[in-house]
Amino acid sequence: MRFYIIAGEASGDLHAANLVKELTLKRPDAVFRGLGGDLMQHQGVSLLEHYRNTAFMGFFEVMNNIDKILAYIDQVKKDILSWKPDAIILVDYPGFNLRIAEFAKQKGFKVFYYISPQLWAWKASRVKKIKRDVDLMFVILPFEKDFYLKWEYPVEYVGHPLMDAVENFKNARITFDDDKPVIALLPGSRKQEISKMLPVMLSVRDAFPGHRFAIAAVNSIDKLFYSNLIGERKCDIVFNQTYALLSQSVAAVVTSGTATLETGLFNVPQVVCYKGSLISFWIGKKLVNVKYISLVNLIVDRPLVKELIQNDFTEANLKNELQELLTDEERRASVKAGYIELKEKIGGAGASEKTAMIILNKMMSQVNK
Repeated sequence: MRFYIIAGEASGDLHAANLVKELTLKRPDAVFRGLGGDLMQHQGVSLLEHYRNTAFMGFFEVMNNIDKILAYIDQVKKDILSWKPDAIILVDYPGFNLRIAEFAKQKGFKVFYYISPQLWAWKASRVKKIKRDVDLMFVILPFEKDFYLKWEYPVEYVGHPLMDAVENFKNARITFDDDKPVIALLPGSRKQEISKMLPVMLSVRDAFPGHRFAIAAVNSIDKLFYSNLIGERKCDIVFNQTYALLSQSVAAVVTSGTATLETGLFNVPQVVCYKGSLISFWIGKKLVNVKYISLVNLIVDRPLVKELIQNDFTEANLKNELQELLTDEERRASVKAGYIELKEKIGGAGASEKTAMIILNKMMSQVNK
């Protein structure tokens, strides 16, 4: 059985890799090819291209690289036709994957979509294209099933795959050269966002001399890139050990995205931050219709963790919020109590296994018809 699987960023690489692992356990003869990252490759996926070459964020950045993106899409289409998979699995990454879904459906391929695009935040009308092009959508946020039902499109709610990843974490520890409490910095996984986020995160370093600052770095970006942003400040760079870092941190400063949920699942009080280009932010503000930018707040449906967005993401504001998280025990207890509610709403582990089972059952039922 041949699967073509596409993920376009670090979180998608993680979830796609876990899904490939479960599919392989149930079908050892399964073969995988596609676009993704190191984790997918480790699970045996033959990569046409690494996501580090295809990931662009923000309206302005995407438009500047549109020719390159369209070339990658064309390359993937040709590869699919040449490789002839039994099914295509698309993982999040909507700007790219929805185009592939339309193409694949037209060519008669079975299309599964794991981790829904956040259509409830913007462009809800895209559901019409998903109904047309996607055979089965798997959603991972509890409110997404009701959203799709409003459009008369049944989907499978499988729970959040991060529950699997966190549950499988083996309590590895990072050895530091002193026992100062650790503040984790999670600036993102793309150079564009790291360049905007990390300097502000590091600007408060000297205000907390009794703490150790450590950056959760990703392997797809070289150490020199981080070192140039750090400059003369004292700050550790920890590669590919985000969970180990979170497990021994007392607080975190986190770029909005999947990392906010990961931080919550590790019970670490956090400040959520986001800053994009002025054009991207202005366009996003006009198009996006959500009360919060962090998954934690979206799921519990209240401002459990502080969000510092665009002009509010300043050294002074970050310093004040971080100071409160570190010294106000009532605030820390309130955040951690909210994290318990967060986990209850998400449900237990098993998203990857459930998704793999449903995909294989659908494939077998198609063969038996």
